[in-house]
Amino acid sequence: MKKLLLAALLLPSIAYAWPWSTDMMNQPSIKPQEGVMAPFPHRSIPIQGIPTMVKNREEAKSLVNPFPVTTASLKEGKFLYKIYCGACHGNTGAANAPVTAKIGAISLVDDYVQGNLTEGWLFGTITFGSYVMPAYGKPSGRDDLRGSNDLSVEERWHVVNYIKNGLVEDNNKAVTRTASAQ
Repeated sequence: MKKLLLAALLLPSIAYAWPWSTDMMNQPSIKPQEGVMAPFPHRSIPIQGIPTMVKNREEAKSLVNPFPVTTASLKEGKFLYKIYCGACHGNTGAANAPVTAKIGAISLVDDYVQGNLTEGWLFGTITFGSYVMPAYGKPSGRDDLRGSNDLSVEERWHVVNYIKNGLVEDNNKAVTRTASAQ
């Protein structure tokens, strides 16, 4: 009887020692958040993106587009415009999207935008948003850190290039096509 009792008491310890009682969590390895973190590689970019160095649209007004107007820049800007801006401003920029009247999006092809608004102001508007327009950059100067960071700094400048240098021409082509189709 004593041997049976002793065997019953030792059985769990024997079973625990079998190889299948260990798992991948409890093996010799470095666990997350354990030890000293290695420094980031030189020139690495945080996963949250590079924050914009201006704090609001007023500060951005005097910025000059660092990316020259090239065919590649206009193509990239047009591609991004259709994704992020076309839903509200219309694919031709003429404020002809179904939601334009409901949210008050302005026409980007009229003289006010093309002649009076600077590239920096457009960049600031894309970055920080406006009354209804969402922010598409990660503004470092906002207390609420509002901004989706959908567009990198470079991408925002490509969109500005397209708005200022390609959108009016594309809108005129669309108007001509529509008129000739009727």
